[in-house]
This record gives sequence, structure tokens and C-alpha cells, in this order.
Amino acid sequence: MYATLKGVQQEFVFSGAMKSFHARKQQLEKLKQMLHQHEQEFLRAVNKDLNKQEAEAFMMELGTVHAEITHALESLEEWMEPVNVKTPVTHTGSKSYLVNEPYGSVLIIAPWNYPIQLTFSPLVGALAAGNSAVIKPSELTPHTSSAIAAAVRATFAQEIVAVVEGDAKTSEALLKQGFDYIFFTGSVAVGKIVMKHAAEHLTPHTLELGGKSPVIVAEDAKLDLAAKRIAWGKFTNAGQTCIAPDYVMVHESVYEDFLKKLKKHTYNLFSQRTKEGTFTQIVNDKHFDRLAAFLNDGEIVLGGQSSKEDRLIAPTLLTDVDWDAPIMQDEIFGPILPVFPFKSATEVLVRVRSLPNPLALYVFSEEEQTQKLYTEQLSFGGGCINDTIMHVANPYLPFGGKGPSGIGAYHGYESFRTFSHQKGMLKQTTAFDMPLRYKSGKVMNKIIRNVFK
Repeated sequence: MYATLKGVQQEFVFSGAMKSFHARKQQLEKLKQMLHQHEQEFLRAVNKDLNKQEAEAFMMELGTVHAEITHALESLEEWMEPVNVKTPVTHTGSKSYLVNEPYGSVLIIAPWNYPIQLTFSPLVGALAAGNSAVIKPSELTPHTSSAIAAAVRATFAQEIVAVVEGDAKTSEALLKQGFDYIFFTGSVAVGKIVMKHAAEHLTPHTLELGGKSPVIVAEDAKLDLAAKRIAWGKFTNAGQTCIAPDYVMVHESVYEDFLKKLKKHTYNLFSQRTKEGTFTQIVNDKHFDRLAAFLNDGEIVLGGQSSKEDRLIAPTLLTDVDWDAPIMQDEIFGPILPVFPFKSATEVLVRVRSLPNPLALYVFSEEEQTQKLYTEQLSFGGGCINDTIMHVANPYLPFGGKGPSGIGAYHGYESFRTFSHQKGMLKQTTAFDMPLRYKSGKVMNKIIRNVFK
């Protein structure tokens, strides 16, 4: 069944039906219209699955995709143009250029934490590049999965965009089909499984994973603003964001002052929602139990309340956490934030480097030298200076990880490039022929060596 679906999509793409700018533009416009028409169904679904409230859900789930589509529509014609590149003197008379072509039928495996955004954002790039796509939504957000399936089936022919619902076995069955490209967002553990299947078919792929994204607060940082931006970036979506701050390292000279401000802003931003029961839920009991156990890994200085029945954990700040504690061994992916003091930049560099490359890094400092120290000497996917998570909303920046935090990138033009195979072309002149390449002998050997030295 899945092989047939892939074949139908490949036939459609290779027929040239998605070759033109107008064909791709039409599909992107249909996607945008679909998001508008089914907006209320999507918002109700993510509320049922994760207790996401309308304002946050629209901004973080739908608004970001609308922005991606708008950017693609404004830029697509330019992206599709062949790109001229330089030609060396050895190729005098010829012209060199790059041409982007679609891969064919691409598989998009989406996660549960932003089940709408992280399904349709990569789809924007896939369609812009002229591909068809099979979407596999997460089974952990079943209402949203059903809403996505219904909306897509009402909007697109299956040779353009199709949805396959199911659990991990369904994903594995899809991965065995040998799609022309795989785009996966999720955990490192599952990412490794995806990569194994991709290797069997030599399938190009993008892995958007995660990691323990650090925040570094230098002694000269604007502490109140830093605390507010860190609290918002961490506890939005109950910390279930792949680029959410995972832990904070604060210079010891401002540690106590910063901690007071962080407690203040966390309380001001989220306490009312916690009391009202409108704070985003933990996705399921398994993740709830994992996070609840982390509450024992340090001293709770704010929050700590939890309800398994409602799958709610209040925004929590931890101090006196041991670096060897369970909470520091894996990505937290929840509303718990350890805060550490540090003495020197060297200590920060050693600590961050002791963990796998994070997906994001955030530095709060007014000094350019300090900003450069951390952003240039530490490896990470992307990040912000004096802010958190906002880099993900800039379509002009590629978004992706490095090593354990991901392979490849997308957003904006980078999405178009990700879902395109770039062909290098050389158009040779027929007005004359360069005789040098046909010659041999000592004289020619000397000439060749001079040319290529």
C-alpha cells in the first residue's frame, strides 16, 4: 500500500507537473488557505491533546507556518532561478551554473510537541522545491493527527500530499519504502533508527533532534530582561520545545540577584495559568513520570507542584543540582529548569563541552568579547545573544543541529535547498575547441603542470 502511494507521487513529480513556479505557488496557496479554513479544528485539537491555549497555539503552531508560506511565496521565483557560478580559465568559452530539481516523494515524520507547526513547516519547503509528500503525524497527539489528516485529505490530491496515521510500526513500515528524501523531527533515539533505514536505501535525510541547550548569563548581563526572556523561552509549551533552555549557568557575582528576578518573572508569566489549569500539559503519563522524578534532583526554589491526573507540572526552578544527577544526563523537555553558578568562562566551556553538541545556545552579555567567546568556542546548532528561542522564527536563518542534535537544516531558503537536489552544470562552447586536453608529450606535460600548479 505504501509502496503504491510512493510510486503514485513519484510518477506525478517526474511527469513535470510540479516543475513550474505557478504549479508550486498554487500548492503553497492551497496550504495557506487550508490553514485558515481549518484553523478552529486545529486549535481545538491541540487543546484536547496538550491543553494549549488559543493565543499561544495560534502564535507557535499556525502563525509561524503562515509566515513561512508568505516568505516562500515572495521568494520562490528567485529561488528557482538557475544560479550562475564562476568558470576557471581552463574552461574558457563555457558557462557554469547550478540547477535545483525536486527529489520526488518525500517522507515527513512529525513530532508531538508542536504537532501542527512541525508537520507543515517542512511541507512548505517540500512543496516549494516541487516535491510530493507523505506526512506521518505523531500518534501521541491523536486529536491533532486526525485534524491534520482530515484537512489535508480535503485539500490535496494524494499524489501531491498524503497523510498516513499510525504508531511507531507505521513509521517503520514507511521508512522501509525507500522514499526519495526523509525529514524527521523527534528524539535522538528514534533519529538513529531513521538514519539506519535511510542508510539501507542511501536516502538523503534531515534529522531535527534536540539536546541540552544551555543559557549563559554573564556578570554584565541586563539581569531583569535576561530573566524574563529565559522564563518565557523555557516554560512556553511547558518546556516541551526542542530549543528551550535546558539549564542556566550564571556568573556567581550576580547569581542570587538573577535567581530572584528569574523567580519573579516565572511567577508573573505563568502562575495564573498554573492555578487556572490552563498551563500546557505534559504529553503522556510516561513523560510525566520521567519529569516528576527530576523534581528530586535539586532544591526546589519555585514551583514543584504536580498533578498526574491532569498531567500538569508547575514551572519549577531547581538549585543545588549535581552535574551527575539524572536531570543533567538527558534533555529535560519539560517545565523544570536547573540554575547553576559559575566562577569563570573556562568552567562554562568545560561543562558545555562535556555534553553532546546542543541544538541551541543562549548568551546574555553586553560585551561583544564575551558574546564571541561563547558563540565561537562552543559548538551548537544555532542560538541567540540576549534572547532565547527567537532565532527559530527568522526565515532568513537556517535552523538545525550539529551531530547529536541534528543533521541538516531548514526554514526559508534553506528549506528550499534541503528539499532540492542541486545539479552542477557546465555548458561548453562549440565555437572553438581547446586543443590542449588532446595533446601529450613533454611540452604538453610542462604546460599542464604550469596551468594546474
